[in-house]
Amino acid sequence: MQFKEASTFIMKKLRKGLPEYLSYHSIAHIKDVYQAADMLADAEGIKGEDKKLLLIAALFHDSGFLVQQKDHERISCEIAAEFLPNYGFSDEQIKKISGMIMATKIPQTPHNLLEQIICDADLDYLGRDDFFKIGDTLYAELNVYSFMDEDKWNRLQIDFMEKHHYFTATAQKLRKEKKEQNLQLVRSKLQAP
Repeated sequence: MQFKEASTFIMKKLRKGLPEYLSYHSIAHIKDVYQAADMLADAEGIKGEDKKLLLIAALFHDSGFLVQQKDHERISCEIAAEFLPNYGFSDEQIKKISGMIMATKIPQTPHNLLEQIICDADLDYLGRDDFFKIGDTLYAELNVYSFMDEDKWNRLQIDFMEKHHYFTATAQKLRKEKKEQNLQLVRSKLQAP
């Protein structure tokens, strides 16, 4: 398995091909998910091949946006299945990667620890200090598809955050409290005159 070469390939493809209007589902998001997955994997004791498969899944998880927004997770799996054999990935490894990618589809449905880690990495920002900065990029991106005012956006965020929960013990420990604080701040925006 040629991890570095596969990583370089997909990052180059994403840099060149992702539409500019994707202010949230961008290279910055891919790097953010990769770093969060790396950190969570270490904290959860994931090593060796499993860690490499997780990190490749993080890099490929939104590659479907190269084609379209709708059903992008399935398309991301197709892209992984098309290109990863060129880098020595087996069918079994690609199946694992695809399982991780599909687990990130909202509502998230992880079936094992690797899938839980990528789900937590994908939404890591919900429980961080840069929540509003990153949230603004998602708001801008969603407005490309259909306009929504700030109140509607805040209601959408509240609904999403109330339904969301972190899966891994590490993410719960590191992000849950800050996520609750961020949620309260969003609620207070709605209540402001």
